[in-house]
Amino acid sequence: MLLRTVMGIAFSLLAAAARADELQINPNHPDQYTVVKGDTLWDISGKFLQHPWQWPELWHNNPQVKDPHWIYPGDTLYFSYVDGKPRLSLTPGDASEEKLLPRVRESSVEQAIRMVPSDAIIQFLNSPKVVTAEELQRAPYVIGFVGEHLIGGAGDGVYVRAIEDPQGLGYTIYRQGKPYISPVTKEILGYEAQFIADTTLQTPGDPATLVINKSDLEVQRGDRLMLTSEGELALNYFPRPPEKQIIGSIIRVMGGVSQIGQHDVVVIDKGSIDGIEIGHVFDVYRRGNVMLDRYQSPEGVAVKMPDEIAGELMVFRTFERVSYALVMKASAAMHTLDRVQTP
Repeated sequence: MLLRTVMGIAFSLLAAAARADELQINPNHPDQYTVVKGDTLWDISGKFLQHPWQWPELWHNNPQVKDPHWIYPGDTLYFSYVDGKPRLSLTPGDASEEKLLPRVRESSVEQAIRMVPSDAIIQFLNSPKVVTAEELQRAPYVIGFVGEHLIGGAGDGVYVRAIEDPQGLGYTIYRQGKPYISPVTKEILGYEAQFIADTTLQTPGDPATLVINKSDLEVQRGDRLMLTSEGELALNYFPRPPEKQIIGSIIRVMGGVSQIGQHDVVVIDKGSIDGIEIGHVFDVYRRGNVMLDRYQSPEGVAVKMPDEIAGELMVFRTFERVSYALVMKASAAMHTLDRVQTP
């Protein structure tokens, strides 16, 4: 189950985390913008700023507005300069000194504009996605089925080795997928954990008995289990660059696409062990092609073209050695092995 974050508590953290660099205003910014359903805070801030993660600093200049997350469809935002500082407000620039009166809203918190499009990432939040070789080795596994079935589905019982001292009743069945491999060292950073089914423990033991509640695929012998996560994951994020220089690579794109675009989910080869945190923002550089220069010699000399910036991404889930990230901006097509680095 996913937990909606109480958005109002995080503005002070956002303001403190945003860089103290001078705000870089989008030269093509509008003077005003009316929020529509489907907008995200990232998209809106990109209309006014070159770096959308500086969003809270722009609001910080406006003492009328306590929290930039409480924005709803139908609100009109006004851009102006006050005492030489850029400002966004809910009143026109010439009325910026007027007292902003409280407004009664019939909208629920769920209808407030989110930072990122939640439908693009929700499927990557509610099930395990990356496991290590050690976790695979230790994990309980399906050894058979109640009623001598060869495979299992919703409503079927399964026998699992070995759950003798359970820490909970809910277990997720998953299947080992492709490895995540470092493009630099070629070592395995982890394995994709493909979601198969949700189960409930009926009887502990070796084997234990569990019943399948729902399944995306047929359960097979050898499928592994882990406790269903009791920790609830947030759907709102507080973007900021890492405090140190981090350079990595995109090693996989989810969804079966070859070219990476806006709101695609990718895997990068850096994780919590490297200092990656949820909300970290990175620039993406498309790797330059190698071309033959035949002007110096008939055989040609290989010359690598410069890497070019192609977009921005934000980390929304971390594991020990890899992380999941959402592409927030794509100015050009991106591919696996493209470089990511601190802005």
